[in-house]
This record gives sequence, C-alpha cells and structure tokens, in this order.
Amino acid sequence: MSIYVGNLSYDVTQEDLSGIFAEYGTVKRVQVPTDRETGRPRGFAFVEMGTEAEETAAIEALDGAEWMGRDLKVNKAKPKEDRGSFGGNRGGYSGGGGGRNRY
Repeated sequence: MSIYVGNLSYDVTQEDLSGIFAEYGTVKRVQVPTDRETGRPRGFAFVEMGTEAEETAAIEALDGAEWMGRDLKVNKAKPKEDRGSFGGNRGGYSGGGGGRNRY
C-alpha cells in the first residue's frame, strides 16, 4: 500500500518528500509523477513506507499540514487496478470526478 500526497508545490523533489516522511518511519519509495510535456512535477506524489503503522502515523500527522506554502492532502492511495486505457471509468466525458480529468 502507498500514500497519496496531493496539493504539493511544483518545486518539490523526491528528496524533500523522503525527508519529511522519514520523520514517521522508513521510506521505501517516493514517486513524483511529472508532466509529459513540461517535465515539471504534477503537484502530487506517492510515498511507500516500511509498515502500515508508519503510513498511518505519517497520514495522521501530515494531512492538512502546511508545507512549502501549501496545505497537504495526505491519504491512502487508491489501488492502481481501476486504471484502464485513457482513464477507464474515472469520469471521462460524463463530467464525473469533479472535473479533474480533462482529457
């Protein structure tokens, strides 16, 4: 299982995230997705911790916390399996999903 970290500064690096999450336990992996065209971070990341207890501690401590001038959104990441080609059933043309999926 991994942690979703949203509302990140576009200047954030994997090292920044590793540092802040390391305060709550062992950081196994940090993934900062980047925009295909610009190469800039997309404003969210995924963090994997050593144990579920460490994940829970990090989520409870960091969700809503201000970091790098932004209020973080931190929760358990949803499983990848619902991803189909072009987003599968995640809203698409129906207008679902809060309008976050523009393509």
